Amino acid sequence: MYMCTKLRLHAEIPARIRPLLGVRLRQLRGVVAASTDGRLVTLYYRRPFDPRSALPLLYSFEKTYGAKREERKDLDIASYKREAILSVGGFIAMNILRKTNPAFYDSILLFRRLFTLFIARRFIKNGVLGVVREHQANADTLTATAVVASVLAGKPESSLTLLALSNGAEMLTEYAAERARKQISGLLRLDQRDVWLIEQGKEKKVPVESLKPGDHIAVHLGEKICVDGRVVSGNAAVNQASITGESNPAIKQKGSFVYAGSVIEAGSLVIHVEKVGNDTSLAQIIHLVEEAQTRRAPVQNFADKMANMLVPISFIGAAIVYGATKDWQRVLNLLFIDFSCGLKLSTATAISAAIGVAARKGILIKGGNYIENLADIDTIVLDKTGTITMGVPQVQQIQTAPGVDEKEMILLAASAEMHSVHPLAVAIQKYVKNHKWTTPSHDTSETIVARGMRAVVPDFETYKGGTILVGSRRFMNEEGVTGLPEAMGKTVGKSLLYVARDGAFIGFMAIQDPIRPAMKKTLNQMRRLGIDEVVMLTGDSKEVAAEVARDMDIDSYHAEILPEDKANYVMKLQKRGNVMMVGDGINDAPALAFADIGVSLGGNKTDIAAESAAITIRSEDPSKLYDALVIGRKTMKIINQNFTATIVVNSAAMLLGALGRISPLWAAVIHNTATLAVVMNSVRILGPARSVKRF
Repeated sequence: MYMCTKLRLHAEIPARIRPLLGVRLRQLRGVVAASTDGRLVTLYYRRPFDPRSALPLLYSFEKTYGAKREERKDLDIASYKREAILSVGGFIAMNILRKTNPAFYDSILLFRRLFTLFIARRFIKNGVLGVVREHQANADTLTATAVVASVLAGKPESSLTLLALSNGAEMLTEYAAERARKQISGLLRLDQRDVWLIEQGKEKKVPVESLKPGDHIAVHLGEKICVDGRVVSGNAAVNQASITGESNPAIKQKGSFVYAGSVIEAGSLVIHVEKVGNDTSLAQIIHLVEEAQTRRAPVQNFADKMANMLVPISFIGAAIVYGATKDWQRVLNLLFIDFSCGLKLSTATAISAAIGVAARKGILIKGGNYIENLADIDTIVLDKTGTITMGVPQVQQIQTAPGVDEKEMILLAASAEMHSVHPLAVAIQKYVKNHKWTTPSHDTSETIVARGMRAVVPDFETYKGGTILVGSRRFMNEEGVTGLPEAMGKTVGKSLLYVARDGAFIGFMAIQDPIRPAMKKTLNQMRRLGIDEVVMLTGDSKEVAAEVARDMDIDSYHAEILPEDKANYVMKLQKRGNVMMVGDGINDAPALAFADIGVSLGGNKTDIAAESAAITIRSEDPSKLYDALVIGRKTMKIINQNFTATIVVNSAAMLLGALGRISPLWAAVIHNTATLAVVMNSVRILGPARSVKRF
C-alpha cells in the first residue's frame, strides 16, 4: 500500500527544475512517485520510508534553485550591515556613557550584558545548534563562547567591536561571493526581451515568450538571437561564443543552424523557429552549469573536514592560555579566530567560478569534482575519427573489380551504410548526393562493431543486389571474401573501405579524413602543462592509425579495437596515471564513462557520448582541451593558495594573541581580513584569461 505526504518548501522551485527534482526524489529507496507544484512537494512512498529523509535533498534544491534566492541573499547582506552598525553604535554609546556618567554605567551591567547577547544572538544560535544537531563545535560556537566569556567576565563591551568586525567582514565576504555568483549567472543569460515576428510578410515586435516552434523571425545587426532554429534567408556573421566559446564569428546562410544567445555582428537573418524557452541549447547549458555547481568537489569536503577539525584546536588553545595566564583578553584572542570561513567559502567560490568561466568558453563541466580531477590529469587518450580528425571525410579514390561499374559499387555500399552515422558512411552518402544518384533501399542491415556493415540489398535499376559487406580488410578476411587484392597503396590520412557482394570483392574506396587544425599544437601545449603520455585508440586499420600517430607525435596507439576494448585500455592506463579520454561517438561512450575525466569534443556529436562524458565541449576547436586543463590547474592552485594563507595567517594571529602581543580587536581584524582576502582571491578566476605561466 502506498502512503502519501505533502511537504512545503520556503521558496518556489522553477518549472524547468521540477522534473529534475522529481527524478532525484524517485531515486530514494521507497519513493514511488513525486511531483512538485510551486512550493508544495507531494511524495508517494512505501513504508518503512520516512518522508523526513527527503528533506536534505529538498533543502539543497531550495537553496540552489529556489525563487527569490538573490533577494534573500540581499536581505542577509543588509542584515549583516544592520548588525554591524548596531554593535558599533552600542560600543560607542557605552564608552561615552562610561566616561560621562560612570555610576550609571556601572548600574546597568545587566542591560549591557543583555544587549551584547542580543547582538550575538545569531552566533549563539548557530553555535548551539551545531553542537546539538551535528555533535561538533563550529566557527559560530567559538564566537558564541567568546561572547559569553566576556559577558561573564563583566566586560561585555569588549565583544561589541569584535561582533561589529565579524558582521562587517561577513557582509563584505558575502557581497564578494554573491558578486561572483551573479557574474557566473550573467555569463550565459539571455537578456533579449522582444523579437521581430514575421507575419504576412511584415515584421512585428512581440515578446520572446509569445514565440512558438514554426514561427519565422527576423534578427538584425547587433541583435541577439533568442531561439534555436534554421536560417530561411539572409547572410550574417554570428558570434556564438556563449554556446561554443569560439571568439571568431561564424558565417550563417540559408540552411545554417543558429543558437539562442548568439549575436549578429554583421548582416541580418530570417530564422525558422525550432526551439524556444527552456528547450533551447542555451537554456540547457544554463541548467547544466547550475546543476554542476551543486556537485561538490572532494577538496570542498576536505576543506569542511579540516575546518571542523581545527575548531577544537582553538578551544584547547584557549583553555591552555587561560590555565597559564588567567587572562581573558588572551582567551578572547583565540576564540575570535577560526579557520572555517576562509577554508569553506573560498573553496566553494573558486569551484563555482571555475565552472562559470569554463561555460563561457564553451566547456561544460558537469561538477566541481571534475575541476579537481582536471588538475591531476597526466595521460590523454584520444579517439581518432571525429576527434583527432575532422570527422567529415571525403571519397578520394575509387577502384572496382573487373566487370563492376563504379556507380554500381558505390550505390551498393551506400545502401548498406544508409542508416550509419559513421564518418566514413557519411562520406559515401555525401558522394552519392553530390552525383545526384538515388540510394537503393535494403531489406536488412546490421552493424558489425569495429568492422563494418552487412546488408541484404535487392536488385535495383540494371544492377544486381545480394549480401553486401562494407568495411575494413580485416572484416573481409574474417568473412572469407574472395578476390581481395594482395596489397593496396595507402597515403597519409586515407582509409580504405572494401566492398563485397555475395562473398566476392567488388571494389574499394580511399577515403580521407583530415586532421583537425591546431590539434598537434594543442597536444604540444598540453605536454607543456605536464601531460606525460598521449595515446590514440581507434577501430580503424593499423596502417592508417600508424600514419596519424606519426603525424601527431603520439606516444602510442591501438588500432582495430572494439568499444569495450577502449574501456579496457583506459582502465589499464588508470593503474599508472590519471586519464582523460576524449571522444565523440557512441563507440566512445564506455571509455568516456570509465576515464577519470571523459570529454565529448564537438557541438554536433552523439547525445550518448555527451551524457557519458564529464565534460562536453560544444566547439570543434581542440584548443578547448588545453583551456579545460588550464582552468582545472589554475583553480586548484588558487585553492591551495587559500588553504596556505588561511592557515598561516590565522595561526600567526592565534600565536600573537596567546602571547598577548595583540588585542582581541586586532585578532578579529586579522582573521576577518584574511577571510575576505582568500574569497577575493577565488573571485580572481572570473578575471581575463592569462597565460598558464602567470597563475
